Amino acid sequence: MQKEGKGRFWPHIRALIWERAQDLFQADRATSIGTDFSGLTAERKELTEGGYFYTAKILVLRDLWLQKKGLPTSEEEGGAHVGRGGACSWPLLSSETLI
Repeated sequence: MQKEGKGRFWPHIRALIWERAQDLFQADRATSIGTDFSGLTAERKELTEGGYFYTAKILVLRDLWLQKKGLPTSEEEGGAHVGRGGACSWPLLSSETLI
């Protein structure tokens, strides 16, 4: 039997994950298209098939964990972890693991 009502954690986190996945998709497209970039948005199916959702999930959950521990998040460090092919200073989550 399922509980009635929504949770407090996952609905909010899921929305953050989809938003970050869209940001990763747009950043990837902006670098590959160049000056003709018009701010394309992807459907959720494209984000999951392209691996953007999984990458965003790892980034969002890691940032929440870092925030809870009082450590600097990826945005506070200048975005060193953001991006699919970018450098990742975390030894457990290298850019090869995220792709």
